[in-house]
Formats: sequence, structure tokens, C-alpha cells
Amino acid sequence: MAVSISRQIAYEVLRRVEAEGAYASDLLHGELGANVKAADAALATELTMGVLRWRRLLDFLLERHLKKPVERLDLPVALALRMGAYQLRFLERVAQRAAVHESVELVKRARKASAATLVNAVLRRIAAETSVPPEKLLPPTIAPAERLGILHSHPAWIVERWLSRLGEAKTIALLEANNHTPRLSCALNDGHRREEIVAELEKAGLKVKSGVLLKAALSVSGGSVARTPAFRSGRISIQDEASQAVPLLLGVREGDRVLDLCAAPGGKTPALVRAAGSRGVVIAADHHFHRVRAMQAQFKRLGLPNVHLVVLDAAEPLPFRIQFDRILVDAPCSGTGTLARHPEIRWRLRPEQLAELHQLQCRLLQTAIAQLAPGGKLVYSTCSIEREENEEVVADVLRSAAAIRPAPASECAHALQPHLVPPLDAGALFSNDGYFRTSPAIQHTDGFFAAILQKI
Repeated sequence: MAVSISRQIAYEVLRRVEAEGAYASDLLHGELGANVKAADAALATELTMGVLRWRRLLDFLLERHLKKPVERLDLPVALALRMGAYQLRFLERVAQRAAVHESVELVKRARKASAATLVNAVLRRIAAETSVPPEKLLPPTIAPAERLGILHSHPAWIVERWLSRLGEAKTIALLEANNHTPRLSCALNDGHRREEIVAELEKAGLKVKSGVLLKAALSVSGGSVARTPAFRSGRISIQDEASQAVPLLLGVREGDRVLDLCAAPGGKTPALVRAAGSRGVVIAADHHFHRVRAMQAQFKRLGLPNVHLVVLDAAEPLPFRIQFDRILVDAPCSGTGTLARHPEIRWRLRPEQLAELHQLQCRLLQTAIAQLAPGGKLVYSTCSIEREENEEVVADVLRSAAAIRPAPASECAHALQPHLVPPLDAGALFSNDGYFRTSPAIQHTDGFFAAILQKI
């Protein structure tokens, strides 16, 4: 039996995620071209993302039948075992024989034929115990963070910090949300053509629903959005609704001078350009030339030729002679609000990185504030749910920024309200401390944080 195209794709994507530090969603987008059948694309995506989300639980189940940890095995062997175990545990529609046999074939194709017997034996043992709930296999004395970390497949250190801050019920809700396939959301770049775009997407076989937060958003399922004429022509973009909401918090006005300081990959810039209009000036900056070049291609697809692109290090004093009416600092961050969409992050992130990111984020916010015009507004945002990257960054910077203060939450909510799906109240997206927040467990979007600051 040959290895199916869906398993070949999933294996190669998983290999590159591990070996190259790539992101699975980007690799799948490149691999799943028009020549790949929809059913094969769906299974390849399910296998890839499922293995990444459930890696810790899969390794726990596998290591019951191994003499050493999965991570110490040769990578092809580890991936074949995880793929096989995922199919046996989570995909009832896949025959057990096929899951085992094709995993064995994968290690043979990877020139690890000597491990074929091991893969076969271990997966047969996994198949024999699929009816046993994982919690029954845990030792009775296991610590709470370890227990939840294994059962919900997250690193124990992340679970422990969430438990201490959120409590058990909210932590479990967040862990569960991170293991669900996230909603695929699209931004309407031309709201006046909504009905036409929806009809076109439905004609292409996609299922389309209204957004859960924003009027100018669609929830799409059942196919590839990137293959549709609406996407290729720039009338829609793939973007989480919380991400779409962040630039709206700035309240950009016609004719404003706007700086998008950490702009790549460019998802938030179009909303700023549309609001600033033809009389406005929008500069989109990033540290890396290749990311700026990718933004240029993105803006060309969207028909946004009047964006000024700049390569710069935003942690250093900025090179602009003008000050800006509106500045967006969508800072590089840990991405813990996107663990459903980018599950590989949970296995890469280390606790010490949060302190390193905090220092960088403080510098970015400080340089941006120095460029803000009197009366101007600045939004500092991340797709992280960690205090070190959010509230603590704002607090540290504001201690030495006398002319800057948080904008009133009621004023920010009022600016956002016209964009929301009725009867959603914008106030519900702001916490008691005045910051904008979304959660995978509550809004079923990515987890975003935003602080709206204004210069006196």
C-alpha cells in the first residue's frame, strides 16, 4: 500500500515545522495547491494541525510503550508515531489498519526501515487501548498542572501560570478552546459589495456566515478561500476578527498621518488606509526587508498603492521628521492568544522569552510615543494573553511618559460600536482596567490585547 498524498503532505509539513521552525499554516497554504483534491487537503490539514495540537498527549500515550521519550527518537520515527497515534485516537473514520500501515510506510520512505518494526508494534498497542480514556492512564499522584497539561496537551509551565491567574475553570475553558479548530474569518475590503461577494463564495462551494464581532467580517468554511476570485482580486482577506478590530480602535480620520510601526504581514494596514482616505498619509514599517516586500505584494493585491513602505528598526529612535496623528504598535509577541491557530508556538515558547519580549515591547512603545503628535492617539496591541507583554509593558512605559495617558474606555468603546454586529456591546470587549481584550474561550477569536493611549 502506498502512502496517501494527504499523509505525505502532513508528514512533510510536520518535518519542516520541527526542522526549520516554520509555521504549519504557511506551509499548508503552499502545499495545498489547486492540484490537491479537497478531501486530501482536508485530511492533510487535520493530520498536521491535530498532531501539533495534541503532541503532548500523543507522546504520553506513545511513551507508555517506548523505552525512551519520543523527542529522543529520530525525527521521521517520532513524526510517524505521532501521526499514527493521532489517527487511532482522534479519527474514527480512518481504519486502524490504514493508520498503522501508512505510518510504517512513512518511516520506510524516510530511509528508517530499521524502525518499521518498532512503529508497527507501538501503534498496534495504541490501537488496542483506544477505548481507555487518557485520564485513566495517568498516575493518581500527578500534579494538577501536569495532569491538565497532558490531558489538554499544553506545556505544564503555561498551564501553571494560567491556573495561578485565571483559576481552574477559566484555564480549562482556554485549554479546550486552544484545541478546537479556529473559525476561518475574512475581512471584507469592500463592504458595499457584501452580497455580491457572499454569493460568489457560496457559488464556489463555501459556507458563509456573518462575523461574530464585526459587520465587515465573514466566517467561511468548507473549502479554500485563497482559491476564490474574491480573494485573488483583493475584495476579501483572511484575518481573524479580533485582529480586524484592533486598527478600528485608533479612530483614524480622513486626512490623518498614520504610522503602522510593526506592520508585517500587513493585515491591519488596509483599514488604516481606508479610514485616512486619499488626503491621508499612511506609513507601514517593518524591521525585515523580505517582510516589507511581502507586504508590497499584499497591498498590490488589495489595490492599495498609496501606502509608504519603510524598513526600519522600531526599537531605535525613528527617522521621521513629522509627528503622527495615529500610531499602531502591533508588537512582536509570544502569540499565546493564537495557540489554536498556531499550535506549534506552545512547544517553542520558553518562560524566559517573556521577559525578553517585555524589554523589546517597552522599547517599541517608547519610540512610538516619541513620534506621536499632541492630541494624537496610539494603540499598543499584541496577540498575547500574558501580563508581561500587555499591562506590564504599558505600566512600565507610562511611568516615564508624562504627556501620555490611557484613553477613557467608554470613549474607545464608543468609537468601536458602529463596527460591531448588533446587539453586541463594545463595552463587553473592554475589561475593568480599560483595556481591550478578546479570548478564544469567550469570543471564539484569537486572544488579543490592546491599550489605547493619547497624548495630551
